[in-house]
Amino acid sequence: MSVSYMTQEGYDKLKNELDYLKTTGRQEAAAAIAEAREKGDLSENAEYDAAKDAQGLLEAKINGMEKAMSNARIIDESQLDTSRVTVLSKVKIKNTATGKEFEYKLVSETEANIREGKISVNSPIGQGLLGKEVGEIAEVTTPRGTMKFEILSIGI
Repeated sequence: MSVSYMTQEGYDKLKNELDYLKTTGRQEAAAAIAEAREKGDLSENAEYDAAKDAQGLLEAKINGMEKAMSNARIIDESQLDTSRVTVLSKVKIKNTATGKEFEYKLVSETEANIREGKISVNSPIGQGLLGKEVGEIAEVTTPRGTMKFEILSIGI
């Protein structure tokens, strides 16, 4: 069992999406199957096959989300230690080769969204930053080689 650390906001968002999929999503899938079934011979009905496939994907997504929620641990951000990079830390880093600065928040896999500056603690950068202190250099192995990032600040 892998524990997934989340903020209360991330947990609530996941729960709301799961509730939607279990109600509206399932109703829409059932309606699509029923509509395709009405069109006749099921053995050569591509719409029916597609609707059944979509239902299977929906159920797999629901199952995955339920599993993530059952393994979730909600973290109180006010209790976080900012001396080291941990899950839910907001980290300002500088690429030592280019001098470019970035700011990321390390979050669970389910909350990751690069457009919002949220990266997964399981990503290569997330793994490289965990446990580091301000001033330390994090070495991150990527498909393009090893990159070095200096930890400039750690916050919440």
